Amino acid sequence: MKYGIKTIDDFDVNGKTVLLRVDINQPVDKETNTLKDTTRIKGCVPTIKELSDKGAKLVILAHQGSDIEYQNYWNLSPHAKVISELAGKEVQFVPDVCGPYAQNKIQQLSSGEILLLDNVRFMAEEMTLFETKLNLTPEQMAKTQVVSKLSPLADIYVCDAFAAAHRAQPTLIGFEQILPSAMGRLFEKEYEVLSDILEAPKRPCVFVLGGAKIQDAFLMMDKVLVEGIADKVLCGGLLGQVMLLAKGINIGKPSEDYIYKKNLGEFIEKSKRLLADFNDRIVLPVDVSYTDDNKRITITTDGLPTDEVILDIGETTAELFAMEIKGANTVFVNGPMGVFEETLTEYGTKTVWQALTDSRAYTVVGGGDSVAATNKYDMTEDIRYICTGGGALVRFLSGEELPVVGALKNSKQ
Repeated sequence: MKYGIKTIDDFDVNGKTVLLRVDINQPVDKETNTLKDTTRIKGCVPTIKELSDKGAKLVILAHQGSDIEYQNYWNLSPHAKVISELAGKEVQFVPDVCGPYAQNKIQQLSSGEILLLDNVRFMAEEMTLFETKLNLTPEQMAKTQVVSKLSPLADIYVCDAFAAAHRAQPTLIGFEQILPSAMGRLFEKEYEVLSDILEAPKRPCVFVLGGAKIQDAFLMMDKVLVEGIADKVLCGGLLGQVMLLAKGINIGKPSEDYIYKKNLGEFIEKSKRLLADFNDRIVLPVDVSYTDDNKRITITTDGLPTDEVILDIGETTAELFAMEIKGANTVFVNGPMGVFEETLTEYGTKTVWQALTDSRAYTVVGGGDSVAATNKYDMTEDIRYICTGGGALVRFLSGEELPVVGALKNSKQ
């Protein structure tokens, strides 16, 4: 047991039917029925192999897209193929979640065999709107269709879906009310890495925060600055622009209008309070970049405002951030420094990521865009740890107990 949660080591799974909930939600090419990325699948393959090798009758549950992310709402047949290839084991796939076909397939499994059920979000109970509108308790979720139909067929429930641990949905927190439960190896590792950052980071500890989801950044900053976890917080992306506004710098109407259009104006006041209390530990951009006539233009913050939308931190800021990273012993990164998908506006992100590979620090990268940047620059082998979680990671680092963590801690013994 670790952190008050049972692990795979606490169970003899040989000959037992194990329900394994993973998060393998990836961008999908619907035209070719293939996955555009396999990062999350690679993360959970060790748990799948271990359970199968130990003789479990393994039933995998997962989601793909949702009512909120409908562009990636799809079946799990391409996932089964990728898992088979990466695990070196046959993975049976059934186009059913918990109906008679799925139930019969589960009952026919032999020790070591692997079965992937279809997208759990084909069930209304697993939809995001179902979660946010009804707010069912864990006990009520144990009585939903998917849990009540599958739990009688299983002996043990294992959750390896750390990336979805902030969700309160039946396949994530309902089975723990009925079955003896454990966390998988990926869940265990992510919990351990993030706990170490919060509780005992090697100093200096630097947080690099960027991207467009500045709500996430503020959730983390409130904790890591107040509690002294971060020695420095480097602010790139949209966060850096909001912080500049809070400092009284006119960044230009197009960029400011974008911030208000995204309903992010409230964070300007929050930034003012953070700057007042932690000015010596918050590092802001000293120059920014935009594009004009297919050229990259960089100006210092003293030269602002600009009539163009700011798309990246400037070269001097990128080098300043790189210096802070190279001098650190722990670095956590969440969010790119700008629009890294385009060549003209990737300099800031590329420079920061290169600094991560050059640093002696324990480097941790998390969040969807951060993982995408790591893959783009072919740096997955150079970063010490890549977290699969986005929302779960942010909420964990903000000090919130995740619903799945609570359910695992209180699972049926």
